[in-house]
Amino acid sequence: MISRKWILAAVTPVVLALGLSACGDDSSSSSSNLSGSIRIDGSSTVFPFAQAAAELFNDDNPDVKISVGEAGTSGGFEKFCAGEIDISDASRPIEPEEVDACKKGGVAYSDFQVANDGISVVTNPALEISCLTTNQLKKLWVNKAVSNYSQLGKDADTGQPIPDASVSLYGPGTDSGTFDYFTDVINGEEDLSRDDYQPSEDDNVLVEGVAGDQDGLGYFGFSYYAQNQDKLNLVSVDDGKGCVAPSTETIQSGEYAPLSRPLFMYPSSDAIQKPEVKAYLQFVVDNYNTIAEQSQIVPMDSSQAAKAKSAFEKASS
Repeated sequence: MISRKWILAAVTPVVLALGLSACGDDSSSSSSNLSGSIRIDGSSTVFPFAQAAAELFNDDNPDVKISVGEAGTSGGFEKFCAGEIDISDASRPIEPEEVDACKKGGVAYSDFQVANDGISVVTNPALEISCLTTNQLKKLWVNKAVSNYSQLGKDADTGQPIPDASVSLYGPGTDSGTFDYFTDVINGEEDLSRDDYQPSEDDNVLVEGVAGDQDGLGYFGFSYYAQNQDKLNLVSVDDGKGCVAPSTETIQSGEYAPLSRPLFMYPSSDAIQKPEVKAYLQFVVDNYNTIAEQSQIVPMDSSQAAKAKSAFEKASS
């Protein structure tokens, strides 16, 4: 589980000094005389990244109060378009109805990528599944008639029958961008999903659910698997080109298809003019590798980072 305590313990001045000089990161643009507050909410997948960035940023800017929530991408945009927060974290692009809500609320905004993710399918270690095809995943997550995993047929990797065990599913709630993305690319239609599963906007709850249920299977952001891989079994996905497991390399390259995706931050145009918000976002853009390493999120590649920096500079000028 990713926690504030873990991040605080992991982030020392020595690590920060080394990290900022590594991986092609630029020097921090933050200033020690900054004060004020920054309100961030949204995607639970982006949460570890945004929280790690806040902890690192506060090392040099202790007078800036930063709150980071994880209401889910949809929940974050609802607050954002109502003018309640400065930055909305998102695991998918903003949708047309949310664009309309922001226009109605008089909230102008910009956006840029901050990291990458590969939605990870996991099981309890007692449920031995090595690889599922995208068709098997769709059958499982759409059809309530699938009540036993054996109904999915054979393991796409081993060719052996999938275990005879009662289906027990865990997944993001409907306010989650991960739910939106998964249902779109796997189930064929956004929001199309069976509803007889244990939902939560908190990915740590999903981790504990699967880890504590010998028949448990679920999906959530890669960083939550990375932090809990000792108590979870990672399932590879076959989209017709063979079984591929999510990793930094396969997510960055897009080989882990179709569940690789970019992660975003959406600052409002008013907020980005505030010195403390601008400095925080500059810190994120300049130090994306260090922040991703601390939060075990997949970093942007150099091309993505260049585009993000350009988008930030345009928005903040």
